[in-house]
Amino acid sequence: MELEEIMEKLEETVRQMEEEKLTLEQSYQYFSEGMKLVQAGNKAIDRVDKKIRVLMEDEGEDDES
Repeated sequence: MELEEIMEKLEETVRQMEEEKLTLEQSYQYFSEGMKLVQAGNKAIDRVDKKIRVLMEDEGEDDES
């Protein structure tokens, strides 16, 4: 799942929690889903960060040649 898609789903989850009258169980389910989305978002950000670091290292090696 792409970061943009994760963010959209997370925003929708938050909106639903704010706008709807929920039971405690429903609130927990939305919260749980939101936390899974946050974890997926963090993993997506980490993947991009690693790619950027590799590109920056490769760029640094080219400058030294």
